Amino acid sequence: MGWLLMIALAALVLLALWKVAGFGRLGLQLAGAALLLAMAGYAWQGRPALAGRPVPPPARLELPESAFAQTREAMLGAVDQASFWLRMADSYHQRGDTYSAAAILRSGIRAHPRDPDLWVGLGNALVVHADGMMTPAAELAFNRAAAIAPEHPGPKFFYGLALAQGGRFDEAERVWLALLARAPADAEWRPMVVERVQMIEQLRAMQRARPTR
Repeated sequence: MGWLLMIALAALVLLALWKVAGFGRLGLQLAGAALLLAMAGYAWQGRPALAGRPVPPPARLELPESAFAQTREAMLGAVDQASFWLRMADSYHQRGDTYSAAAILRSGIRAHPRDPDLWVGLGNALVVHADGMMTPAAELAFNRAAAIAPEHPGPKFFYGLALAQGGRFDEAERVWLALLARAPADAEWRPMVVERVQMIEQLRAMQRARPTR
């Protein structure tokens, strides 16, 4: 049955080339030779009697909850319209699908372009997708969040966190110290920033104490 179908298909192709494309005798001979070569390849390698074997999708790596997800509510508060998009992105991140996590947040931003929490979430998602590196697109997202809500600590805090995760500790420290310089003394989020500045200082102390060879 398979051979009959192939012969019928070859005949239809040659007829179409002759009637529609206007191929001459030489062109039809070349096309026929190509079709015969394809049929010979099928006769040599084809195995139509083999049972189908669907290939399972590749397993995804389960990732731990990100630092952004762990500290988001404490810094941003109980977000309302952004929470749906942020939690959906978290679920993709934990399955290892960092591309879809960022795509979900882009969809949320199209629906709510003036929501700084979504821009912060996008910046974080882009950093995670880039294996902890601050990309120009991620930096643009953090800057956009800061421009929308210049008095809110969240964009600067998470920008510094993303810098620190990429190993850019000096830059992260500068961002956090500038945030602390204008923070009220009784701000609830202040201890979170102080703690991370102290972590950078401890890291430097450990590096200085490490013996040199």
